[in-house]
Amino acid sequence: MEDNYLLELNNISKEFPGVKALDDVTLKVRAGKVHALMGENGAGKSTLMKCIFGIYTQDSGQILLNGQNVVTNSSKDALNLGIAMIHQEIHPVKFRNVMENMWLGRLPMHGIGPFQLVDEKKMYKDTKELFKKLGLDINPNTIVENLSVSTVQQMEIAKAVSYNAKVIIMDEPTSSLTETEVGHLFRIIRDLQKTGVAVIYISHKMEEILQISDEVSVMRDGKMIGTWEAKDLTIDMIIKKMVGRDLTNRFPERKNVPEEEVLRVEKFTSPFPRSFKDVSFNLRKGEVLGVGGLVGAQRTEIMEAIFGLRSLESGKIFINDKEVRIKSPMDAKKHNMALLTEERRATGIFPVLSILENIVVANQSKYLNPIGILTDKSRKEDSNKSIKQLNIKTPSFKELIQNLSGGNQQKVLLARWLLTVPEILILDEPTRGIDVGAKFEIYTIITELANQGKSIIMISSEMPELLGMSDRIMVMCEGHLSGIIDGKEATEEAVMGLASKYM
Repeated sequence: MEDNYLLELNNISKEFPGVKALDDVTLKVRAGKVHALMGENGAGKSTLMKCIFGIYTQDSGQILLNGQNVVTNSSKDALNLGIAMIHQEIHPVKFRNVMENMWLGRLPMHGIGPFQLVDEKKMYKDTKELFKKLGLDINPNTIVENLSVSTVQQMEIAKAVSYNAKVIIMDEPTSSLTETEVGHLFRIIRDLQKTGVAVIYISHKMEEILQISDEVSVMRDGKMIGTWEAKDLTIDMIIKKMVGRDLTNRFPERKNVPEEEVLRVEKFTSPFPRSFKDVSFNLRKGEVLGVGGLVGAQRTEIMEAIFGLRSLESGKIFINDKEVRIKSPMDAKKHNMALLTEERRATGIFPVLSILENIVVANQSKYLNPIGILTDKSRKEDSNKSIKQLNIKTPSFKELIQNLSGGNQQKVLLARWLLTVPEILILDEPTRGIDVGAKFEIYTIITELANQGKSIIMISSEMPELLGMSDRIMVMCEGHLSGIIDGKEATEEAVMGLASKYM
């Protein structure tokens, strides 16, 4: 390949107190190419991207754009230079509409002299034209709070394109997208490539990387391991470069033998018209029941209803063949149930609290002394025990959970619920946005729990995960149960067939 680099990062280093996050990193990106950046959580990928986008300033090294040395002291500087970034954790202004979010900070104005008003007609027209160009069907007047996570993701991609960016950084852009939406995103990326835009693509989904990328760079422990053409790589090769060792199996060996029924759901129906209807299934002791389906299939909604977070029009729950009434999460906890939610940042972690506080929060009553005061000794003991058992990488339980990698945050949330000693665990997208090494650790924890006789419902949008971890796979489509497939007989085609058409 000729050296027509659009963006060059040369010998970038960045140090935080006690941690060298980036160590002499060099990355070169070509115009019109998709350049994947891979690495485990904590490898330095996000720090490197934040240096490009002006969130951090590197301690040493230089950034070149079109051969010219550039300095980005803020995200505004980066955007003005034609560098845009779509973050993994999206934080739009929820109570404003789509077009206001699209043009935030650069709203079109009209008027006379100092008397200026927002030109809503132009804003609407420009938004509609941009969405049409990208093939997006989003109403510019819709309040963002009412959009699905996947639609907000599409809005953010359109926003990046609206800056006429030469370089677009996409951090886990498909974490909340269906297979159809992923295909749509890839078409947008291909169109951008034709105009000479370079895309830096960060994802933990190996199949995606090999499908969309032209080149792949791998980081490990703050250093750049190397860059290769995607066509010369396999999934096993990428994993080995990321973790520094062979990972012979992507999923741990399972020895669990599902036994008698522990949970039965009969004719669950939501009071809302476009939600789940007449859903019945069961869960066995020591079983991992995978739940598949496309976005909008109502997988999360039905599990939240089981846990007492959503109301029902009709339906019954039986635990150990006895009907129970679950009207709240407290009721669910009393029946030895636990729920790991889909969005760990929005509904899981308490970011400004320590690891200790996040671990013990669901089990506080256990730590009260006879006069109702929390005892720190037992809370610390349980926290340290959890950190050791789940191999949570942290200096101590005093560390703020927001400072941990995604994989370690997820393990803290698992530790929280395991302290309640549940018999039934509902895990909603338990490995979303975490790297291959951390995924294997989560899979190992799930497998060990099943081996111990715990019963697990695992919602997943990742097909390899569903096929590799489930004893049975329950497939949802548009609020209905399409079918249940034995894990040994399940194929991607069979699952997708049920997920795309209610039978």
